[in-house]
Amino acid sequence: IQARKFYEEEVFPFAEAWEEAGEPPVEVLRKIAARGWLMPFVPVKYRPENQRESDERDIFHAIILQEEAHRCPRPGVIWGISAGLGIGAAPVINFGSEEQRSRFLPPAYRGEERWCLGITEPEAGSDVAGIRTVARLTHDKRFYIVNGTKKWITGGLWADWMTAAVRTGGSSAAGISLLVIPLNSSGVKRRRIRVSGLHASGSTFFEFNDVKVPVENLIGKEGDGFRLIMANFNPERFNLAVMSVQLARNCLEEAFNHAMTRKTFGKPLISHQIIRSKFASMIRAIESCHSWIEELAWHIKITPNAYQQPAIGARVALLKVQAGRVLELCVRESQQVFGGLGMTKDGKGKVVEQISRDMRVFVVGGGSEEILDDLSIRTIIPSKQTERPAKL
Repeated sequence: IQARKFYEEEVFPFAEAWEEAGEPPVEVLRKIAARGWLMPFVPVKYRPENQRESDERDIFHAIILQEEAHRCPRPGVIWGISAGLGIGAAPVINFGSEEQRSRFLPPAYRGEERWCLGITEPEAGSDVAGIRTVARLTHDKRFYIVNGTKKWITGGLWADWMTAAVRTGGSSAAGISLLVIPLNSSGVKRRRIRVSGLHASGSTFFEFNDVKVPVENLIGKEGDGFRLIMANFNPERFNLAVMSVQLARNCLEEAFNHAMTRKTFGKPLISHQIIRSKFASMIRAIESCHSWIEELAWHIKITPNAYQQPAIGARVALLKVQAGRVLELCVRESQQVFGGLGMTKDGKGKVVEQISRDMRVFVVGGGSEEILDDLSIRTIIPSKQTERPAKL
């Protein structure tokens, strides 16, 4: 209830203007942080003194926060506020040393420093092992010198830190490491990427030219990056599924309200059987996928180190694909209900029109469905060859 009230009063009424401007105000980030919603899974000891009470929040609380935020009529605003931080600081929470957590997490939790995740490059998207950004140790082994590029980095325009995939070894996946790059360093260049939707998300292109990074910013060990990146992808994909289903629900609600009031051929649009059939198809898709989200959330909650388990990763991959398809279905059918209004940036159909442009990143981001479908099946094949068959 508190989250809904906050977003409806302090975010949604201004979202259209912020999306047009291309950036939400940082003050909103600070307000969300003050309520403990920005990074709900940061361990208690890294939080401010007034937020160190016993915390029983779990993955279901996180789902509710994501759903309430993504009721926003301009989803790019929500991404601009918190998406980069959520995925960029997660490796520090899950895999960082005590020194790194103590140094990085308190200001991130307070919303004073912003993060982004730097994996994708012009020549390496779903093929993470193909990254070309290089980090070489200096002779005194005190610094890495980073050279390369990163592309489509959410929140990169205003981020202070980037958790980046870099190549510290050979050309295989075993040569990849995770490094926290200070983005105020000499040699860092960035510019906005003009994308079809999510304008306020701050999608960014980075160039690194002899950027000096302290060795203390290496997460884990050299060569351990690929494994950590794959584990970090699982919560990102799960969140993308939650967001996708909520956006599908937004489309459904907008279209249904329109069908109840719009008249065609002398009667309400909802009175036409073919229109009711569209809503039935959307509701079936949304509710069944949401049930899968809740089922998988329970398994994640009760499984130790859940996101690092291959069986969980396989199911998360399939869930993310299915949620993307549900969103595609609901966008299309809602636009059919709205007709011309569904492709107009002003008026009754503008929410659906906006989501139709934002939608692609939810389908492509975090791994395309072609990659994820194959990944999930390859993951479960070994377990099917053991005595205890895997539950698909």
